[in-house]
Amino acid sequence: MMPGRAEEIIMRFTRRSFIKATSASICLPAIVGRAWAAEGGAPLPIPEVMDLAGGTMGELTAQLGKSRMLQGVETETAGYSQAFSGPLIRVKRGETARLKLGNTIAEPVSVHWHGMFIEGAQDGGPHSPVNPNEVRDAVLDIDQPASTLWYHSHIMERTGAHVWYGLAGMLWVDDPDAPDSGLPNTYGEDDIPLVVQDRIFGSNGAMVYTPRGPSLMHGYRGDEILVNGAIRPEASVPAGLVRLRILNGSNARIYHFAFEDGRSFAQVATDGGLLPAPATMTSLTLAPAERAEIVVDFSDGAAVRLLSGPDTNSPMGGMGGMGGMMGAMASPQTDANGMFEVMRFAVNTGLAAKVTALAPTLAGAPVPEFGEPVRRRSFRLDMMGAGGMMSMMAGGGGGMAINGDSMDMGVINVAAPLNETEIWEISAAQMQHPFHVHGTAFQVLSNGGKPVDSAKVGLKDVVLVDGKAEILIRFTRTADAATPYMYHCHILEHEDAGMMGQFTVA
Repeated sequence: MMPGRAEEIIMRFTRRSFIKATSASICLPAIVGRAWAAEGGAPLPIPEVMDLAGGTMGELTAQLGKSRMLQGVETETAGYSQAFSGPLIRVKRGETARLKLGNTIAEPVSVHWHGMFIEGAQDGGPHSPVNPNEVRDAVLDIDQPASTLWYHSHIMERTGAHVWYGLAGMLWVDDPDAPDSGLPNTYGEDDIPLVVQDRIFGSNGAMVYTPRGPSLMHGYRGDEILVNGAIRPEASVPAGLVRLRILNGSNARIYHFAFEDGRSFAQVATDGGLLPAPATMTSLTLAPAERAEIVVDFSDGAAVRLLSGPDTNSPMGGMGGMGGMMGAMASPQTDANGMFEVMRFAVNTGLAAKVTALAPTLAGAPVPEFGEPVRRRSFRLDMMGAGGMMSMMAGGGGGMAINGDSMDMGVINVAAPLNETEIWEISAAQMQHPFHVHGTAFQVLSNGGKPVDSAKVGLKDVVLVDGKAEILIRFTRTADAATPYMYHCHILEHEDAGMMGQFTVA
């Protein structure tokens, strides 16, 4: 089937077939005659908390379900121990978190602990599947700064589909021994998790996931925005400082967040934990898998919308007529300024503000200790690797690579020594790519040909590579050839198409 045909594609999956139909077509769904409404403004759902502190055993089971995201229809989804997404998991530094991982879905899934400093055997990558009707033990030794992380399925060639349908959730690391940062910390009131994702719904309200051709090349993007599983919801907040922990949980979309009234806010944390000091800004860019914690002042009592600018990241700019095909991809409806709505905030005067001012510095921010690098490695993110462009445009597997090699589960691409500091140089010629490394956090030294102030950027496990980036990296946990770590583009369609490698640490 060639791109551009106006046939309706409706994704259907059952407990027998789950999401096997995701490779069936490259067309977007027709919206004619739909029996549902994608209306925003419902109350923001606050995820239930699974607190694993003090030796509590958790249970996390991949399952199918039905979710009321749209008015007038139920949507078939997947989640961990719930219909869509998963509970917010909280763990404590210095403890061992334990879970039972189950799977009632008819294909293997996994639970990758994105951003955690844990051994390769604990990491939950593609070598650690939870097979149908299987239960695996997860034992996570927690030793890293307080931070906002997440977890998601990470199965070879299926990560994009699994995350799209809902197999992902947020995870917070708490550090009981860290000094008080003075930040808002009342869960769900002035300390609020926001998992931002985009989705496409067919004319019967089913989720549509059909990454082929252009939608595979630039990553699969949707025209409806979900926050914590609800379409453009409204959060009720106190008239004071509110901490928003934002995860870009989308497969491919880059967000450029800003408030409609132009108000400023302070970024206080990034992927790896707190920044040394709040950084004041009026806009924030987050690539897929990046996290940021911001503090917003709602003391004026005014309702306000959180917006985003469009995602213009595309490999097609210099490819003649192909650029027009990219313009047909799904995008949210924008206003006259090119912005679209993410969610709304309403001030509840009945909620007392617990925090009214930020400290000039943030106690408890991690202090990087990398030392001098002893070697340099280079990683080239290739969109025209094994299989080539025509294979991708026709919907074939592969086609993307790192250093010319598409991901091979049987090949270890890098053997990294334990506790040695390295510089990794990542280059990406065709478009920007969010590059993620498992098992550690790194410092960004330069990006786009410019040096980076690490104090303002903080510790990262994802960097949006703009042409070329340099990172300072060190591994303090081990990973063997049976359960290696991964490095990959976190545009999930690129990862699934081969833009991923694996490495050991010993």
